[in-house]
Amino acid sequence: MMMSKYNNQTMKVLFTILITGWMIPSLAHAQQAQQPNVIIILTDDQGYGDLGITGNPHVKTPFLDAFARESARLNNFYVSPVCAPTRSSLLTGRYSLRTGIRDTYNGGATMAASEVTIAEMLKQANYTTGIFGKWHLGDNYPSRPNDQGFDESVIHLSGGMGQVGDVTTWFKGDSSYFNPTLWHNGKQEAYKGYCSDVFAEQAVKFIENNRRSPFFCYLAFNAPHTPLQVPDKYYQMYKDIDPSTGFNDGRPFVPMSEKDKEDARRVYAMVTNIDDNVGKLLKKLDELKIADNTIVIFMTDNGPQQNRYVAGMKGRKGDVYRGGVRVPLYLRYPAKLKGNKDVATTAAHIDILPTIAEACGVAAPADRQIDGKSLWPLLRGEKIDWSERTLFFYWTRRYPELYNNMALQKGPYKLVGKTNYNAPLEAFELYNIEADPYEQNNIIAGSKAIAAPLKSELDRTYRELITSENLVNPPRIAVGSANENPVILNRNDADGERGIWAQEEIYGLWRVGIREGRYNIRFKFIQAVPGGGTLYLETGPIIQQMEVVGSATDMIEMKNVSLSQLDCDLTSFYAVNGRSIFPFYVELEKLD
Repeated sequence: MMMSKYNNQTMKVLFTILITGWMIPSLAHAQQAQQPNVIIILTDDQGYGDLGITGNPHVKTPFLDAFARESARLNNFYVSPVCAPTRSSLLTGRYSLRTGIRDTYNGGATMAASEVTIAEMLKQANYTTGIFGKWHLGDNYPSRPNDQGFDESVIHLSGGMGQVGDVTTWFKGDSSYFNPTLWHNGKQEAYKGYCSDVFAEQAVKFIENNRRSPFFCYLAFNAPHTPLQVPDKYYQMYKDIDPSTGFNDGRPFVPMSEKDKEDARRVYAMVTNIDDNVGKLLKKLDELKIADNTIVIFMTDNGPQQNRYVAGMKGRKGDVYRGGVRVPLYLRYPAKLKGNKDVATTAAHIDILPTIAEACGVAAPADRQIDGKSLWPLLRGEKIDWSERTLFFYWTRRYPELYNNMALQKGPYKLVGKTNYNAPLEAFELYNIEADPYEQNNIIAGSKAIAAPLKSELDRTYRELITSENLVNPPRIAVGSANENPVILNRNDADGERGIWAQEEIYGLWRVGIREGRYNIRFKFIQAVPGGGTLYLETGPIIQQMEVVGSATDMIEMKNVSLSQLDCDLTSFYAVNGRSIFPFYVELEKLD
């Protein structure tokens, strides 16, 4: 009897262990399923007015319009005036200057590896992370997506396909958006089709593969950024329209040249293609039955690059006026948030990271200044007074130029500097954007008592940001690391003369951290250079040169070059016939 009782108890214990062991993974899966998936869809140079729902009678965006009607619509949402600064702020919750991002090229579009991205933050909770499209925060280790928290990445390089930094598409010219060679997890890979279709297809594939556990998908279209290339079937939808007509509502409208009109036709075609791809992605969420538990955010990175409808606002891409920095943002999360509502509270790109952190129940970085605020309580319907919130805007090439295209917004007032470093207060512009949303009436003359404290705060903010550690000690590209070998130093990341781009005779350099060793180094030139010259390689204080013999070539190689362990500026030039020609890119392969 005693043995029988013991056996029964043992069997119960074993049965309990068996059942518990079987249930634990299921319970864990159920718990993980409660964490929302996160999708951020970001478009490039799509302005506030490039949607049907924002009042544009020409552009066809049925899927995005429907999505917006299902979402919380943040109607006073702001970003930076240009690409890379917006992207760094979006992913880190910090003003871009804190992250090391100060430009879109000129060596100023590399984010410090010490920054914590949304992807890295979500990996605390075992999210799988992927990026598809435009990164624009550094093309080399340790600043690539896979170095900054992304498990899967399919991207182009630099600020855009067909631009000088994207070495695999630059030479394709007018076909750079079609059948591109992209970078899959840091390696070149050829793809078929139109770029926006490719990025969306890869994002959908990623979602399908990771549907059973929480994921973060960052779908960052490079369209409708220039070059304005689009499949013909989309262009045919718009080839006969006049994009300057149909705006008789009394709001300001900038006259459009014939080129502006043609650019608008192409932009609208590219936007409709994006709309179709967003529709496919949203449909896939429904098919997988994960739409309710997925946070989907749609936004754009800045205002339009060309003159066209922008809902009456002043300015466009690059401007600190509202036309350059106010963009649409729609957020949908059916499981937790009521949809179809307008949110008037001022919000910005820096708010996305803290919002996602709270919504997903993960800790935001606590060891650094987070400039954004969580929008989660606001989205849940709590009454929050952010009337005195301050936002800072700037844009000039290379580094911020004091009071040139710089603004501070606080409550209903916005102080704009388009003036000299030592200008008096009356040289600034002051707008009441609640009473004057189109920024038409500069009230500085009669409102100096309002403007003065705004200028003082602008000064404090500028001084704080311009002395950020990552600006004072900019990020360096790692040369000779096992994490990336060979390394291609491209023109987007080249500093030197202001406005360095595709010029041949210009001074440029790259900030690098070199590991000691022997290297084969290849120097690619935009056009073939004649033989008979001398190639120079400078790594800090060490200069090495080689006479070049033979016929004209666009590629010169220095083999078995010894490089010392150095943090330095790397530059090179080819001296021939009185000319000094800067390479298009430099490829360094470590041999030992």
